[in-house]
Amino acid sequence: MSGMSGMASQAGEPGEPGGPGPAMAPDPRLVGAATLVFVADLRAPTLDPADARHLLDVLRLRPGEPVVVSDGAGSWMPCRVSPATAGRSGRTAEPGSIVVADGEVVVQPAVEPRLTIAFAPVKGDRPEWVVQKLTELGVDTIVPIHTRRSVVRWEGDRSARAVERLRRVAVEAAGQCRRPRLPEILPVSTIGDLADLTGVAPALAHPGGGRPTLGHRVVAIGPEGGWDDSELGGGGSTVGLGPTVLRAETAAVVAGALLCALRATLIAPLA
Repeated sequence: MSGMSGMASQAGEPGEPGGPGPAMAPDPRLVGAATLVFVADLRAPTLDPADARHLLDVLRLRPGEPVVVSDGAGSWMPCRVSPATAGRSGRTAEPGSIVVADGEVVVQPAVEPRLTIAFAPVKGDRPEWVVQKLTELGVDTIVPIHTRRSVVRWEGDRSARAVERLRRVAVEAAGQCRRPRLPEILPVSTIGDLADLTGVAPALAHPGGGRPTLGHRVVAIGPEGGWDDSELGGGGSTVGLGPTVLRAETAAVVAGALLCALRATLIAPLA
């Protein structure tokens, strides 16, 4: 395939403070692609049945239209819909011949520092919404947590099913926003275990807390009833997210947006 035998190219590094940070200059090939799909092997991109149907039956892409395939770990490759798909549907096309390479593999470096948002799930489909938005923003690790005041508790088989559902949501969101590096969705945890999982003591989002900075690489969002006094008194730091009391799902997205914007130098920390 064209471009596959040479050295993989490398995407741009984050900008200097005040400069065009990484979120401000996505590769034009990512922006111009009809979609991004994840495959196991970039050198022989084979689409799974759901992606094949999405490309050919939902998006109705035609031969020659640009798409991007990614391994989910930061490497991606521009492709085009193959002429072999002409007249075929997602159910009848050969999964290994739906896209063909149209350039070399691009390696997008991981951005530092890694950012983690932990959140206590609430009722309904709000947890999926939170994961979708955090994925779009660029958060690296997402952790559902149980707290003392949690109303929604995912345990046993339900926990495994819920986390798997969140991982599917992250894959769909990453494809839509052209993010080649998937976020890590960890199993349900607790505040006490977050430091061991991430290697960083979490800061608890709480009204009246300090300003968020990149020193707060792990921020935890409590349930609708807020943190228990014992959780607030555990010796960790707190961060504030503004002058109003936010819904739990809104707070998770605001925390992710602020930290990702600081990391991308889209906003500057206050002196």
